Amino acid sequence: MSHPPDREGTPLSDVQALRWWRHYRSADLPADLIASITLTALLIPQSLAYAQLAGLPPEAGLYASMLPPLIYALFGTSRLLAVGPVALASLMTATSLAGVAPGSYALLAAWLALLSGLIRVVLALLRFGFIANLLSHSVIGGFIAGSALLIVLGQVPAMLGLSAGQAGGWDWLGQLARTEPATLVLSLVALLGLLAARHGLPRLALRQGWSARTATLVNGTAPVLVIIGAGLAAWAWGDGRIATVGAVPAGLPPLGIEPVSWQTLLGLLPAALAISLVGFVDSMSVAQQLALKRREKIEPDRELLALGLANVAAGLSGGYPVSGSFGRSAANGLAGARSQIANILSAGWMVLVALGLGSLFVHLPRAVLAATIVAAVASMFDWSVLRLAWRYDRRDAAVFVATAVAVPLLGVLDAIGAGVLLSLTLFFWRTGRPHMAVVGRVPGTEHYRNVRRHQVETVPGALAVRIDESLYFGNIRNVEHRLAVLLADAGEVHHLVLILSAVNAIDVSALQALDELNRSLGAQGVALHLAEVKGPVMDKLIASGFIERLQGRVHLSTHAALQVCRGVVEDYVI
Repeated sequence: MSHPPDREGTPLSDVQALRWWRHYRSADLPADLIASITLTALLIPQSLAYAQLAGLPPEAGLYASMLPPLIYALFGTSRLLAVGPVALASLMTATSLAGVAPGSYALLAAWLALLSGLIRVVLALLRFGFIANLLSHSVIGGFIAGSALLIVLGQVPAMLGLSAGQAGGWDWLGQLARTEPATLVLSLVALLGLLAARHGLPRLALRQGWSARTATLVNGTAPVLVIIGAGLAAWAWGDGRIATVGAVPAGLPPLGIEPVSWQTLLGLLPAALAISLVGFVDSMSVAQQLALKRREKIEPDRELLALGLANVAAGLSGGYPVSGSFGRSAANGLAGARSQIANILSAGWMVLVALGLGSLFVHLPRAVLAATIVAAVASMFDWSVLRLAWRYDRRDAAVFVATAVAVPLLGVLDAIGAGVLLSLTLFFWRTGRPHMAVVGRVPGTEHYRNVRRHQVETVPGALAVRIDESLYFGNIRNVEHRLAVLLADAGEVHHLVLILSAVNAIDVSALQALDELNRSLGAQGVALHLAEVKGPVMDKLIASGFIERLQGRVHLSTHAALQVCRGVVEDYVI
């Protein structure tokens, strides 16, 4: 059950956990417990693997899986979103810190999480949740596809047993002859096992008559079984040919963070801003998809706050940037989770793992972690957006492809900027050339339609034009030119009616142009009329004095305006 937000206070005025906790039923606990086990089974290998992808020691992934999901559970509005290490944030961390000295790498990764978290908190307090709309689906889809490709390529060296740099390096192409056969075999077997567990095992379990929840639980525990089997295989070989994770330090991270210089923080700021924006958009997309299935409501400002605080917690507890995971969140829902209790319990299980199970990772092959990453990001290749864009508007498809190509060519951060620039360019192109239609009356009705699409009646001496876009500095010159052409083609015109039913805003540049149009037409003996002006637009036009200068030629409907132009009605309807 969803609850309305506190509209009077700031996002900090309400701890979201209090909402669902008041309605929590003890009967829901078994379902949340089972879901937490599924989450943990997925999170253990993924936290280690994503830390490797980020260029960090494996314990950083464990640390990022403890406090962040707990903090999100307190403040987030999604009942199912699983927050923690994810592939995209890990890749962005690695690319942002490329070339950093090993001694300061983990510290700067923590600062990156802290800065990205603080940025989100500030934006949440300013009610900037709408920034989730700044990146189009084409940009996000292309960026994720390009990033997924970069991630897969970056894991090839580890799967081949080669020594490559951080994720995204290409030097492995020249080292294929040095492939370690044992590592390659192990990584391929692990990859096939993980893919089979993700796609084939649930269907097989359902065909055997198992419940969907049991099938999901089996599917969730399969990755742990795969890495246990890989660890045993590496231990059995025992000749040092297979690179392993080694012992993970037992214990919890100390809370706090060492200071760095202001110059260093300023250098991290662009990357932190990019991680904040992409992570928020991606997490919101996941949360909204899950909420639609349960008829719940996601509040963007509070999500921005919750994800910000989760990243602050990650930075202060030895972690690195975190986000919402689509795979783990979906598994959480399929496993029957009722609330964020599942994520809270999962965080508790991860604490136990960090306290006592670090020695179990001694023989865990790094190649298997690479296979885990590849299996996890395989689902990131979602081509449905590209197919839809190709059928609907190929300009959007071009943005998708260009953004995807920009990721490996320009780098992750520059690709985001390129994608945003392409989206804005496409937006200005579309809105800068608004659709304008000369309309006439459908015979026997008061409905007015495009003269090029329908058999309609027009009023002699009157030209009615519908403008299907808000008016602003980027399109008003084009609108003026189109109106001049239409007036010239129409012959003798005494009335020009602008139908503003699709106009949601008029900026100062457009207002000045309309004012000049009114004066120019008046000098030519043509009266300018407005029809179907929306309330908020009308309020501003009245405040500017423009309505007064129209001398009442503002009409409730197109039909009323053209009745005036016919001379049937003498009084203007405002």
